[in-house]
Amino acid sequence: MCYKRRMQSVIVTGASSGIGRAAAARFGREGAAVLAVGRERAPLDDVCAAVEGEGGRAAACVADITAADAPDAIVRAALDAFGTLTALVNAAGIIASGTIENTGDAPWDEMLDINLRAPFRLMRAAVPALVASRGAVVNVSSVTGLRAFPGVLAYCVSKAGVDQLTRCAALDLAPKGVRVNAVNPGVVVTNLHRRSGMSEESYAAFLERSKETHPLGRAGHAEEIAELIVFLASDRAGWITGETISIDGGRHLTCAR
Repeated sequence: MCYKRRMQSVIVTGASSGIGRAAAARFGREGAAVLAVGRERAPLDDVCAAVEGEGGRAAACVADITAADAPDAIVRAALDAFGTLTALVNAAGIIASGTIENTGDAPWDEMLDINLRAPFRLMRAAVPALVASRGAVVNVSSVTGLRAFPGVLAYCVSKAGVDQLTRCAALDLAPKGVRVNAVNPGVVVTNLHRRSGMSEESYAAFLERSKETHPLGRAGHAEEIAELIVFLASDRAGWITGETISIDGGRHLTCAR
């Protein structure tokens, strides 16, 4: 079957680094128009240059995705810049350590606010534009949404919530022609864990340990996740919705070790 490729107009949150940045650049290689969303202007300018260097169009949107007015402002910025919206990629997120015994209310609320509430609110704001384009949403979840892991309680719960949000929204929006899917990476080499406070020594040991915990023997790369995100956002994935797709070197297949 032949698929007519349409030009994409995409919002990517968390575009300043990691999976979000890789996804933005990969969309650029498809010739897409990308609204890069992040909290600081300078990194976003770099991302926009990367997108344009790959052959796409780009605009930056400096925003705190948890702010009350952020969802409407972000969607409006995309429509003002590009005239349409065909895909939303929720890639912004944080991680922090904590167990049921020592996770406080504030860290819990912050985790759920950024990782779950913000994607929900942005999806809700984007629905009219996505319905008009019969577009798609791709949420960046985690293997921790599918399996329980010790020591990262709030993170696991937030990503499990993203997975269920993905499935429920997929059912709600299917009659309107909008697809909603999630990618569930294992350990990926980004700044996520460093930003959580992990030292360089601890992070190096963490990546080394990942060679044992991932059956394929290594951590992943952001560009690998970006490939799947771009596919799920495209018309080539036109009969796929409500899926939480593991891309984790087989990590979800293993028991805790």
